[in-house]
Amino acid sequence: MDDDFYRIRRLPPYVIAEVNAMRHAARASGEDVIDLGMGNPDRPPPDFVIDKLCEVARKPSAHGYSQSRGIPGLRKAQAGYYKRRFGVDLDPESEIVVTLGSKEGLGSLATAITAPGDVVLAPDPSYPIHTFGFMIAGASIRAVPTTPGEDYWRALDQAMAYTVPRPKVLVVNYPSNPTAEVVDAAFYQRLVDWARENEVWVLSDLAYSELYYDGNPTPSIMQAKGAKDVAVEFTSLSKTYSMAGWRMGFAVGNRELIAALTRVKSYLDYGAFTPIQAASAAALNHGDEYAEQTRAIYHKRRDVLVESFARAGWDIPPPPASMFAWAPLPEAYREMGSLEFSKLLLKEARVAVAPGVGYGERGEGFVRIAMVENEQRIRQAARNLKDFLARR
Repeated sequence: MDDDFYRIRRLPPYVIAEVNAMRHAARASGEDVIDLGMGNPDRPPPDFVIDKLCEVARKPSAHGYSQSRGIPGLRKAQAGYYKRRFGVDLDPESEIVVTLGSKEGLGSLATAITAPGDVVLAPDPSYPIHTFGFMIAGASIRAVPTTPGEDYWRALDQAMAYTVPRPKVLVVNYPSNPTAEVVDAAFYQRLVDWARENEVWVLSDLAYSELYYDGNPTPSIMQAKGAKDVAVEFTSLSKTYSMAGWRMGFAVGNRELIAALTRVKSYLDYGAFTPIQAASAAALNHGDEYAEQTRAIYHKRRDVLVESFARAGWDIPPPPASMFAWAPLPEAYREMGSLEFSKLLLKEARVAVAPGVGYGERGEGFVRIAMVENEQRIRQAARNLKDFLARR
């Protein structure tokens, strides 16, 4: 029987899985591993969100099929969030669809709008779904820099001038996972203007919208004039409200793209469990204070991480946003590469990080550090790190 499946052939080995497997094995053997690898929030969701989940789950009518595009109250809550946070008006009926996390939304939209042979512009380094979602759908990827400087704009123009066929989709992600880089509203306006001129769809991943530091709120591409003509934006409740396992996200923006995503999803799923959707609406409607508390916690962890790791001998640039630090390998280990360094750090210092090469070729030379352990554990990681570096 032929098991040479076309889409599986297009997926490279997931190198981060090597470190994950080592971490699981170490913990299974009783080792105390400080896990700064996976971006898995360690806080519980707000109590009132869990209460709403339980309240609705007790209703006999809540256990049938839900709505694939999201229950009306949840879509209205997302519209309220965008109005309150960004000053953007959205029509809950035609400009919002609920997704099973932003990851599923991106993958389903890739299926909806991509044909084999299409070219998609995606950042490198980037979160894997930004590239692999389109590769699974049959597209070819042309990488552009993640850093939003003038090299970025030159890369976009060169891609349009020299790529055959011309790219039809551009993926952006700020605050970036993994690099934590951010942009301002002027960047988004320039991007929307460029996309309209070049007839390119823009897919913006704004999963870390509420994890910003130093008093600099992250903007939305939807704030740019003309954004709805060319763009959709994905958000998630995973990090803002510590609801990663609930798999709840949204796509908003261009009506044509939202309609395409909604239609594909109608064939694939019946939507999230209705009590989860109702509780998610409660989070959006009443969770601003919790989001502020979460932001303060990660801000403090960031400062502790940067300060304690520097004392240990590893200087890490302070991330302006997200729950990650993007750290260049210590000088003595740069020739080793990010994967082997991550494996060695886990083995000898019992600290797990994610190798940068797992996020793209341009991620080599870096590791991603997730601030998902408390301050005490981060300081313990720094002590382990200091002993590790002293042995070099």
